[in-house]
Amino acid sequence: MTAQILNTPRPAWLDQEDVNLFEASVRAFLEKECLPHGDRWEKEGQVDREVWTKAGEAGLLVPSCPEEYGGAGGDWRHDYAFHMAVAELGVDGWGSSLHNSIVAPYVWHYGSEEQKKRILPKMISGEYVGAIAMTEPGAGSDLQGVKTTAVRDGNGYRINGSKTFITNGGTANLIVVVAKTDPKAGAKGTSLFLIETDGLEGFRRGRNLDKVGLKAQDTAELFFEDMWVPAEALLGQDEGKGFFQLMDQLPQERLQIAVQGVGMMKRALAETITYVKERKAFGKAVIDFQNTQFKLAELKTKATIAEVFCQHCSDLLIQGKLDAATASMAKYWVTDIQCELIDECVQLHGGYGFMNEYPIARMWRDARVQRIYGGTNEIMKVLIARTL
Repeated sequence: MTAQILNTPRPAWLDQEDVNLFEASVRAFLEKECLPHGDRWEKEGQVDREVWTKAGEAGLLVPSCPEEYGGAGGDWRHDYAFHMAVAELGVDGWGSSLHNSIVAPYVWHYGSEEQKKRILPKMISGEYVGAIAMTEPGAGSDLQGVKTTAVRDGNGYRINGSKTFITNGGTANLIVVVAKTDPKAGAKGTSLFLIETDGLEGFRRGRNLDKVGLKAQDTAELFFEDMWVPAEALLGQDEGKGFFQLMDQLPQERLQIAVQGVGMMKRALAETITYVKERKAFGKAVIDFQNTQFKLAELKTKATIAEVFCQHCSDLLIQGKLDAATASMAKYWVTDIQCELIDECVQLHGGYGFMNEYPIARMWRDARVQRIYGGTNEIMKVLIARTL
């Protein structure tokens, strides 16, 4: 139903046989392995660990990984289809989108051949669950304010610090950690490390955080207490490249957030249109009131514009032309509209929109963080303003 709620044609880059087959597999998997457990995952605060290995067996993890490292050799088209399906079906607690197209690309873009051959197959199979640890208690959008340090110690590094708000933090056993190898060098003193946590001394998980929304997602605190890792854990050949590696990958991350926003908007509209057609007030269906029609007309228009813009940005990304400012436009504008649209959908549900058993209430809670993570929307405007 959600796929038909907007009249946006499927662009040529997306309407390809391999992408369509992959998307069908994703949706079938989500309906069978995820949707029946959604309410339980919300209560338990995390998804079942086995869903990762099942997704790996189904060939759904890291579809864009190059074939030489065990992947399917896909690209952003497959990631786009994956993110849209997850958002449209409402499987927002499973951090697979982050695993697939935020964490894994760091490995194949910047990792050594040894790192790629050893780590990527484990991410594809689901043996490794990926996370990225940027945010700290005192450093969010300001990545240059990171305090976690990595100091040379023998043939490795001694890492100390803490991270917070880490998606998949309660489960992940492959974590890209942002740390300072030279605290006096500013951005040039930042490095990324591939931390394999199984049995790692000095690594400790804190509590799973009690969030307003996305309650099925195991967002956690992480602590590094004299944690020693071998020199081979450094991502890339040289220290000090981390900030630039992050900047190179952030446009795709921010577009991903926007795509997820569009998917949730489509789901919210579908749920709301169904509700107002069934709900009666003053002797007629709520859809028959002109105010309802006008509101939904506005919302459908805004969602359509959002989808078209995300498709345009996706086309640019596939061509290697998506710049940081344009990705920031997509991230900030789509997520602002997403929250506005879902809030209006809650209003059209009346009192039932405030009840947790209705999907729109969960969407209302889950959507709010979209304007914060991946760089706050205020930071997005700063980046855009630099192009003026």
